[in-house]
Amino acid sequence: MRILRWLLKCLAIFIGIFLLILIVFGIWVYNVSDNIVPPKVADTSAFSLQVADIDGSLHTIGNNWIRKNEYGLYEMYVSGKPFELGVKNGKLSQQLIINQEIAFTQQIKQMIPDEGYLKFLKYMTGFINRDLPKHVKAEYQQEIYGISHAAADSFGWIGTNYARILNYHSAHDVGHALQNLMLVGCTSFGAWDSKTADGSMLIGRNFDFWVGDKFAEEKIVAFYAPEKGHRFMFITWGGFTGAVSGMNDKGLTVTINAAASDIPVNTATPVSLVAREVLQYASNIKEAIAIARSRKMFVSESFLVGSAADHKTIIIEKTPKELAVYDPAGDNIQCTNHYQSKTFATQKLNREQIANSASVYRYQRLQELMQQNYPLTPQKMANILRDRRGIGNADIGEGNEKAVNQLIAHHSVIFQPDSLRMWVSTAPWQLGTYVCYDMRTVFGKKPVKDTAIAMNKLNIPADSFIYTRQYRDFLVFRTNKMALLQHKPVDTAAVVHSNPQYYDAYRIAGDYCMNKEWYAAAINYYNKALTLEIATKGERKAILEKIKEAAELNSASQQ
Repeated sequence: MRILRWLLKCLAIFIGIFLLILIVFGIWVYNVSDNIVPPKVADTSAFSLQVADIDGSLHTIGNNWIRKNEYGLYEMYVSGKPFELGVKNGKLSQQLIINQEIAFTQQIKQMIPDEGYLKFLKYMTGFINRDLPKHVKAEYQQEIYGISHAAADSFGWIGTNYARILNYHSAHDVGHALQNLMLVGCTSFGAWDSKTADGSMLIGRNFDFWVGDKFAEEKIVAFYAPEKGHRFMFITWGGFTGAVSGMNDKGLTVTINAAASDIPVNTATPVSLVAREVLQYASNIKEAIAIARSRKMFVSESFLVGSAADHKTIIIEKTPKELAVYDPAGDNIQCTNHYQSKTFATQKLNREQIANSASVYRYQRLQELMQQNYPLTPQKMANILRDRRGIGNADIGEGNEKAVNQLIAHHSVIFQPDSLRMWVSTAPWQLGTYVCYDMRTVFGKKPVKDTAIAMNKLNIPADSFIYTRQYRDFLVFRTNKMALLQHKPVDTAAVVHSNPQYYDAYRIAGDYCMNKEWYAAAINYYNKALTLEIATKGERKAILEKIKEAAELNSASQQ
């Protein structure tokens, strides 16, 4: 009895100490999560700059400007020192910054409706990013601080304006690392010499990043003339000065593709800011590799880098611990969401990614399409980026992650580094017109009225798919998919009839039936899904588990 009392006393002491540690840790996490201090800026005279409304959608601050073109793209030019760049960006695009934050937070709340869990994620993200400023160059901190003054104060529940805008630059990293959500399953490729019609370099990419439809409505084609480094252009959105797709005035291009990552415990430089630094300061592949090597990252990423100076394209593969370069030693290259270098070929996470994800299938389809379309032209590049089929031209349903075009792209872009031209897609997804920009022409202009700055004669026409019954059916499918996410009624017959070769249509119908406790119907839908081309092993496993659960519930309900 005495021994039992002693054991209970020890257990109570242990539990007490453990709870005390948890409380202390919780208080520490709470404090460090809201502890991002803005940088000190010596010259804040940029605050006094005023926006002038010139003509139509054109707004200016001196030689800096923003306008909305006829295709729905916003075009913006800013110049100056870092803080000045940020202030000008913020003043010119203020409403876009506010709209983007509204769209982002609304989608997050829809995906995670539980307020308690949202608060938990806020502090965990803050904890992971507690030392973020230490890993962001001073000039980018100042630029982001300048932008943050245009943010809305109504989002103070997330954090201060500066802390929020800075943290949003690591959203890509934290999102795909915390649970490998793969909201960023991108595809990119390049060709040159004998593989293009005129021997010039051509690089294409789909940025398949989805955080709700609203988030992708207001894209910005930004042209930057910083005080230091190269001038460059990139595709972005309100409040975001990192780079995911861009080209500089030396004909150096950068695009990023997510790779499988471990859950981060410490912050480092956001991927988009590494890509931004490469755009601004590298003129060739050697310099791009040196910059990437100098930055510590907390997720794994592929940087597809094209260089007019080197007349080739390579992939910088980077993990939190190592860096490798994949050089195809030929005249074409492909990149999806797995590593290809010898250094990482046998890495555990990479092996799992190859075995379980849609990356290899999409890679093989990309190779197939390129082979069928040599020699490539900008139009053929667009055709590949818009392809919705599977290997062997198989019908795998509209929106399948195994397709090059998953019908979720935030943007799609085609680069021609030798001529400093870039084609940017317009809505819907990459199906609308690809608008052509010539960097030399744009940087040489100072708009005095709301007129086109793009080379519209070289635009690539919209995909004829958007005028078909099949496209209208896809919109019906998508409406029902969104309804399920929003806990609204789903038309199960319509969702499967509108996209009959897509396994996810039957998964959606099955999930809705499960919610309604129509277990037999759910099992039928799930079984049909298993007969079609499922994107990942994880999704197949999840459907099998749902069948088992539905069968058990159905059996219990009949007893």
